[in-house]
Amino acid sequence: MSTPKSTTVDTATSALGRRPLLDDTAAESLTTLYKVLANPHRLRLLHAIERAGELPVGEIAEEVGMSMQAVSNQLQRLTDQGILVARRDGNRSYYRIIDPCVPGLLELGICLVEENQQRSR
Repeated sequence: MSTPKSTTVDTATSALGRRPLLDDTAAESLTTLYKVLANPHRLRLLHAIERAGELPVGEIAEEVGMSMQAVSNQLQRLTDQGILVARRDGNRSYYRIIDPCVPGLLELGICLVEENQQRSR
């Protein structure tokens, strides 16, 4: 069994290490964002949309195995947070991710989970 390689970050040179310490307002905003993202249904919706680039509600519902109403409710939460945007085409609404940080955050989260699973084997 191989030992996992260390992936420590030099905080003195990382972008995060150069940022000033979060103030209370920024920490609250970050907490709100993480609460919106901390939902398995929303994460699956985001992943489905990211894979396709843009999807209508019906195709998202089919992809993730949820009702259209449940998907619409979750999409509204993500839209309210400024993560998604909708466009109408006739009677269909298409959703796409507009926050450029979200795909990377989703990828990083998946990476962390996969790395954690590898270490626990």
